[in-house]
Amino acid sequence: MSMIGEYARVTAAELDRATGDPEWALKLVSGRLEEAAEAAEEPDEALCLDIDKAWDALGFLLRRTDFPVDVAQGEEAVAGAEDWGYGPPRYLTPARVRVAAEAMAELSGASLVSGVAPADLAEAEVYPALVWRRGESLDYVSEHYERLRLFFRAAAEDGEGMLIWLG
Repeated sequence: MSMIGEYARVTAAELDRATGDPEWALKLVSGRLEEAAEAAEEPDEALCLDIDKAWDALGFLLRRTDFPVDVAQGEEAVAGAEDWGYGPPRYLTPARVRVAAEAMAELSGASLVSGVAPADLAEAEVYPALVWRRGESLDYVSEHYERLRLFFRAAAEDGEGMLIWLG
């Protein structure tokens, strides 16, 4: 089974409730994921987004740029939350989503992967390491980053926070 980076946009009120009632948050997100499976929305219109297995590579590459927000795994744990796949969810407040979106606007996917080779990710044991040892293109990572940029921009424009987990 693969570890997939998952995101759900939430209003400030939903985030407040989610951090106090993780069971409610799981039901909210589960319903949104079901709806998303039926609709093929663009990232800037979607309430949920997955970045497949690119999450660890994105985290690695963003840390190299001193990115101001941990968009790969979130910054705060949802206290008392059960495992949503590969651990409990984490979150970003609307203010941190805005900071991330502003920083993402200045950093393209091409710039993010510039000067980095698959061997660099393999050496750092970035998940999924086997892919990077085979020398797969970093286009996969930059494409998922571009989708994530759109998703964060839309969330920031709407004043939303973010729930983030590995499913």
